[in-house]
Amino acid sequence: MPATARRSRATGRVTLAQVAQAAGVSPITVSRALAGKRAVDPALVARVQRAARKLGYVPDPAARALASPHSTHVAMLIPMLSNALFVDLLEAAQRRLRAGGYQTLIGITHYDDAEEEQLLREQLAHRPAGLLVTGLPRRAATRRLIAASGVPCVHLMELAARRGSYSVGFSQQDAAAVLTRHLLERGHRSIAFAAAQLDPRTMRRRDGWRQALAAAGRHDAALEWLDPAPSSLALGARLFEQIVTRKPRVDAIFFCNDDLAQGALLAAARRGIAVPGRIAVAGFNDLTGSDQTIPPLTTVRTPRSEIGAAAADMLLALMRGEPVPQPRLDLGFNLVVRQSA
Repeated sequence: MPATARRSRATGRVTLAQVAQAAGVSPITVSRALAGKRAVDPALVARVQRAARKLGYVPDPAARALASPHSTHVAMLIPMLSNALFVDLLEAAQRRLRAGGYQTLIGITHYDDAEEEQLLREQLAHRPAGLLVTGLPRRAATRRLIAASGVPCVHLMELAARRGSYSVGFSQQDAAAVLTRHLLERGHRSIAFAAAQLDPRTMRRRDGWRQALAAAGRHDAALEWLDPAPSSLALGARLFEQIVTRKPRVDAIFFCNDDLAQGALLAAARRGIAVPGRIAVAGFNDLTGSDQTIPPLTTVRTPRSEIGAAAADMLLALMRGEPVPQPRLDLGFNLVVRQSA
């Protein structure tokens, strides 16, 4: 009995040989037809596809990977899925990759450097065709893994300075400085910075806040409110209440993410604190709902969908061996001024 038939009975999976028999062609013709090889006659391709659909044939990705040096999946590392920012990034990248014939293998790092390194090791074992990594890895071991793998890699949301690196993002520091200067121009003089998670991008926003206030002679290190807990509305409310209670002279708060700022606005409403009359509130990322808060939230709009799509396009070019004219692609940001600040 042929091995393919035995395997079909053992696993219940339709085999390539069965599709070939139904289509009246050889297994190699089925393989070439389903892989989209141009040498196969279009009429044969249509016949093979009809047979595959009728039998419910699904290619075995493990067998395909063993048979071919070319992988059809891209590994993508993102910090979490509970933040809409990364969902937007993932969806945009995945749409472009699927259109280019690639599937996405997702890894969630939970902002943990050790978990990021371990996930990368596991994903490289599957021989991906390319890598999309959120941010710039802090661990030297992780950077060495990427370099030694020889797998094309594009970093998202930040801009790499190292020669030979590929990245799509914007300057977190510049964006934060622009927002802080806006608060200063509105007449605010005691501006706090409230942050959660404390990942590298958050700390670069802190640096931008520092830079703008130092230039105006207004920086006060005592107004840096840093909490390593995950970002959330509840944490934003707690941070707001801590700041207004312990630092009553603060007249504006720059929250590192919109969910924190949204929580702050809810806390202000509960306590009857006027925003922006008593204290201004600003966020970052322009997440869903920020234009619907009371008052609507002033924030920085970050182009995460555009970043995801452009990074996927850059990676597709690298995987195809095509030139990349801008290895460090800065897509910028926009200050969105609403009523909260």
